[in-house]
Amino acid sequence: MRSGPSKRYSPDLTPPWKQRRPVPEVPAEPDLVVEEVTTGFCGAVIRCEKTAEGPTVTLEDRFGKHRVFPMEPRGFLLEGKPVTLVRPTAATSAASPASGGSASGPGGASGPTGRRLTASGSLAVPGARARVARAGRIYVEGRHDAELVEKVWGDDLRIEGVVVEYLEGVDDLPAIVEAFGPSPEARLGVLVDHLVPGSKESRIAERVTGEDVLVVGHPYIDIWEAVKPASVGIEAWPRVPKGQDWKTGVCRALGWPENTGAAWRRILGHVHSYRDLEPDLLGRVEHLIDHVTVGGPASA
Repeated sequence: MRSGPSKRYSPDLTPPWKQRRPVPEVPAEPDLVVEEVTTGFCGAVIRCEKTAEGPTVTLEDRFGKHRVFPMEPRGFLLEGKPVTLVRPTAATSAASPASGGSASGPGGASGPTGRRLTASGSLAVPGARARVARAGRIYVEGRHDAELVEKVWGDDLRIEGVVVEYLEGVDDLPAIVEAFGPSPEARLGVLVDHLVPGSKESRIAERVTGEDVLVVGHPYIDIWEAVKPASVGIEAWPRVPKGQDWKTGVCRALGWPENTGAAWRRILGHVHSYRDLEPDLLGRVEHLIDHVTVGGPASA
């Protein structure tokens, strides 16, 4: 009779194919994107802290929401695979973008595995080519709106093959929709400034909204207000008296030259990612992108 533990099996007699494989430990460096396994919350690491209950990590999702989680074994998914997050060492932290290291590409940041975030907070697709444009379109109300959407969501729009065009106002929207001829394969999405119930804009939106046409509005007087004041270096956006041009009034209140074009370039220059925008705008743009990409796929 054979004595002692089997040479083929571990001392607990568990076959090798049934043994639990060790989970890799990954430094929780800033901008690493992970998913917490119990809640499904997905976000980028913004800090690690040592508490009486143990180390914790704070994640920020693409809408700016923060959640704090304990750094438990097998507590997170990285690219769909379980990992254990550990506090980064001084050496790895020094190389991270948040500590002065270089970002990987415009508007993005790279984690320890070289994975880059787009300015909108989504995962970049290395080597991806822009797709041929879809038949669907997104219209926004004004040149500044279009420039802001391009700066933050440009990478995503090119991957999805979505073109953004701008309106000079919503009065022409019914004619534009009729000429466009929306269909399940060519959906139309429209972003309108300061869309409030009972307004002329809301009545126009109701006329054109349908299964293949989605009109959404953000609550801001102008797209300028969708940029977080702190990102621009001001405490708050000024209140401008009714009857006065809002953009000109903002420039006066802030002591800027009354050149709205130059003021916008100044504001846009402070926008680097979704973190510089208000959540109410983020959700609406994401909704429009989802709407127009439901139809037929774009050509590669």
